[in-house]
Parts: sequence; C-alpha cells; structure tokens
Amino acid sequence: MDESKFEIGAKIEHPHFGVGVITNYTLTSLKVFFQNRGEKDIARDFKGLKLLEASNAEQRETGGGSGISLSDLEKVFTGVLRRYADFPGHVEMADRWKKGVLILKPGSEQLKPKELPLDNFFNKIILVRERLRVLEQRINNHEKLDDQDKINLQQYITRIYGSLTTFNVLFKNKEQYFTGERGGS
Repeated sequence: MDESKFEIGAKIEHPHFGVGVITNYTLTSLKVFFQNRGEKDIARDFKGLKLLEASNAEQRETGGGSGISLSDLEKVFTGVLRRYADFPGHVEMADRWKKGVLILKPGSEQLKPKELPLDNFFNKIILVRERLRVLEQRINNHEKLDDQDKINLQQYITRIYGSLTTFNVLFKNKEQYFTGERGGS
C-alpha cells in the first residue's frame, strides 16, 4: 500500500478498530478517528491498514469523487458527542408501551404496590446503555490497559448487555436492541 495516500481526510479500514478518517499525521504515525473507538494513533507502516477512499485533496487532483460524505461527517460528530458529552441518540419506545405504567408489587400484602411511568423507566434503561457505551470507549482508549485487559473488560460489558436484553421488548426499533454474546456485540 502506498503510504503517501494516507492524508488528512482519507478514509481507511483497520482490522481491529474498523473504518476511520485520518485527522492528522506525522512522518511515522497517523491520527485516525474511528466512529466506535474514538481517536487512535497508528503507525504509518502498520501492515493491516487499507485505504478505502482518498482524501479530498487527492480526489480533486485526480478528478475523483467528492471525498468524505455528509453521512460520514455526521457519524463522526455523533460519535464525538456520544464520547465526550454523554449524548444519547434518539431512541423511541415501542408504541404499545407509551403512556404505560410499571407496577412494582411487593411480596408482602402489608406493603403497597408502587407505580412508575414506563417512559421514565425506559429513559433510565437508555441512560444505562449510553453510560456503558462511554465506559467501553474509555476502556478501549485507555493508555495503561494492555490489549488482553481491554478484551476481558469488553467481554464483561458484552455479558452486561446480554443481561439487559429482557428490556428489548420496550424498544421500537430492533437495531437499537441490547445484544449480548449470542447476538453479537
């Protein structure tokens, strides 16, 4: 692979971190923003890197396409907001549960049941998920954890997601469901 093509704005694929956009570079390294992994420094001569799209400047020189799409930029900025601002995307509760009530009935007849608006409960579940995602990103970007520690912690978080699959019934869109080890992380 011609390393000179790795310029700011180029879209690349890393075998472990996925698809990302180069945001800066030096003679020996690339700074790449990965949507789900955040910003990473990668050696320029890393053998597993694959160029997906050249930078805007190179495409203008060669008469190619328009470079990074608006959709790609939206994904990058959404990832940044989620990472640094604890910003959840829009998640809708399934229509059949709207205006519903969660009833907590104690085992003892002497105690009164408690009712909670289901949308409040749903919002708390979403906050748990978003905070788990932030935790994942912080683990993956942690400088002092080695790769094996990161993998072990990631597997533990995946099991937590698996424990939360019970609440998938509340979600309107299946792509927003919790998934555990069987469903893929």
